[in-house]
Amino acid sequence: MAKLGLGVIGCGNMGASLAEGARNLDCAQVVCVSDVDGEKGHALASKMSCDYEADYQAMLAREDVQVALIATPPFLHVDPTLAAAQAGVHVFCEKPMAPTLDGCDAMINACEKGGVALGIGLVCRFHAVHRKVRDLAHGGDLGMPVCLTVHRLGGGWGGIWAATWREARAKSGGTLMEVNAHEIDFTRFIMGEAESVFAVGGQFVQKETDFPDVALVSIRFKNGGVGVLHSSQASAIGGYGGRLDCVSGSVVFPSFWGRDGGLRYKRYDGDETAVSASELAQDENPVSREIRAFCEAVLRGDAPPVSGADGRAAVEIALAAYRSIETGESIRLPFEE
Repeated sequence: MAKLGLGVIGCGNMGASLAEGARNLDCAQVVCVSDVDGEKGHALASKMSCDYEADYQAMLAREDVQVALIATPPFLHVDPTLAAAQAGVHVFCEKPMAPTLDGCDAMINACEKGGVALGIGLVCRFHAVHRKVRDLAHGGDLGMPVCLTVHRLGGGWGGIWAATWREARAKSGGTLMEVNAHEIDFTRFIMGEAESVFAVGGQFVQKETDFPDVALVSIRFKNGGVGVLHSSQASAIGGYGGRLDCVSGSVVFPSFWGRDGGLRYKRYDGDETAVSASELAQDENPVSREIRAFCEAVLRGDAPPVSGADGRAAVEIALAAYRSIETGESIRLPFEE
């Protein structure tokens, strides 16, 4: 199989995760990394046994780089994407795509003009429980999905995630993008396109930020179904799970991963079936799976499995939720900033 040469832009936690995820792929290989922080860049280059370039423009000019993995902070996603598209290099960009719709549109337009693929790192589509819920929702036995609830609860921005840019919504997109881009995308993955958004929330514990640390986001979908995301960075006891009700049955997933990971499902006229985390275990980690899926699509000339349109939709719903929290009104989509 042909191998694509990968160049990583941004060598922090997410850049290192993407590089490590691509390490053993048979369709791609990291050949260079780039970061303005030379210490981080050299450290990742040494770990990956590849080259380091301080200037990502120089990296994009290399003949052995066909794909850019962009893992800079969200407000710095647009410029590297535009540069890659101009250089004829395919783009895989971490979520959130950009904190603004103008930024998302600039990325999409540049990649279309440059004739390169644009994929977004909404990795939950490649996690085992998320994927199983999707399979059950669209398999036919449970009927049309009508109500999805998801909660993702945490306690702030400490540890390896501490960074001043995460405290500003203009740079990170706030919790609803920097964290919950995944859950918002998951709701679309299960329920389809959104029609309107209504949200309530506030800032209660994380006073150093300029965005809500608690949000309840209600979404109405074009299929007539509804969904709710409970987002929190103000929870001393965390959690990550939810449930899906369909017209002919239900799925309960108390935890997406960890020792309590797994799910249960039942038709109204059938017995309950439990699927444990071990039964859903994958041979390949989700980050490797998402990069493999993107690279294989590029090699085949197919559209990426998670597109720029998907990334933009998650940003649009988050922005509509912020506007709803601010105004107390339901926001119909499409949303205009």
